[in-house]
Amino acid sequence: MKYNWQQNDWLQFSYNLGDFSELLERLNTLPHHLAGILRALPEDVATETTVDFLVSEAIKTSEIEGEYLSREDVRSSICANLGIFNDSYIAGDPRAKGIADLMTSVRTTFAQPLSEQMLFDWHTQLMLGVSHINKGKWRSNPEPMRVISGPIGKWKTHFEAPPSIRVPDEMQSFIDWFNQTAPGGSREIKSAAVRAAIAHLHFESIHPFEDGNGRIGRALAEKVLFQGFGAPILVSLSQTIEAGKKDYYSALKSAQTANEITSWIGYFLETVFKAHQQAEQRIDFVIRKTHYLDKYRDSLSERQLKVIMRIMQEGPEGFTGGMTAKKYCSLTSVSKATATRDLQQLENIGALKKLGQGRTTSYVLPWL
Repeated sequence: MKYNWQQNDWLQFSYNLGDFSELLERLNTLPHHLAGILRALPEDVATETTVDFLVSEAIKTSEIEGEYLSREDVRSSICANLGIFNDSYIAGDPRAKGIADLMTSVRTTFAQPLSEQMLFDWHTQLMLGVSHINKGKWRSNPEPMRVISGPIGKWKTHFEAPPSIRVPDEMQSFIDWFNQTAPGGSREIKSAAVRAAIAHLHFESIHPFEDGNGRIGRALAEKVLFQGFGAPILVSLSQTIEAGKKDYYSALKSAQTANEITSWIGYFLETVFKAHQQAEQRIDFVIRKTHYLDKYRDSLSERQLKVIMRIMQEGPEGFTGGMTAKKYCSLTSVSKATATRDLQQLENIGALKKLGQGRTTSYVLPWL
């Protein structure tokens, strides 16, 4: 089987948008709708919402690659980068600082043309604290770059990228394409979502770095969306992709076997649409969270507040399985009797809602 880059029509991506006209129309209006909601929020709530999105995106884009970061570390780094909170906490994990630096860099430089140096800077940021990777350089190892899975000795190859010797020329073609298809460019692609789909597939098919290609490829897709809207919108592609990771890898693998990419475009448009829907849910959650804390904060003990804030870290999806006395004990180091009493008190004042009875008892936020 030949991969896309091995075929005669490589870089001549073809697709038919006829079946996606309604979806494309909705994708043209959703960013404006979300931006309108954000503008209507009080400044502190809008700031909290922005931070919440960036933290979620940083954590989820790392989880897709099997890397699990401390939310506190990521949040601290993002807040420091944006200069919007006076946090005394400093991230201890350089990987958290690296992905936070990348997320904020993409937002603050979205309007700038893409360049080799920008990609090298992103890669250097992303690989902060990683010693075995050549940072800020195209891969140069003569060994094949393969995307594989399975145990050692029984690896299954899903994709093989172009040899390293081709990477500099391939990436120059990609950068030229990226800038020419941007708003106002000589080959402008009107739909930002379509352009994001092609950009992500094109970049992932070259796989130019030793590591971090998935995270940088998703960052590039978001740069495209920001350029299309003319501002850094609140959207987390990685959260949507991570929720359906198998579908993502399946769609990407299929798209890398040919340069007729209608199916890939369809998959990616649906992903962007879902990401916008989830963004609206997350904005609603932050508003509810703000009102909730205004109402209950002074009624909560220090440990109750700690547990409530931990529940809220999970976002609009809620704490898996709800909060139980056992989990409460683990988070606060109190006895089961104290945990049960605290949870019942939270239920009595309306701060939590009880689900189930006996051994199946759990508690969730009142609007879930």
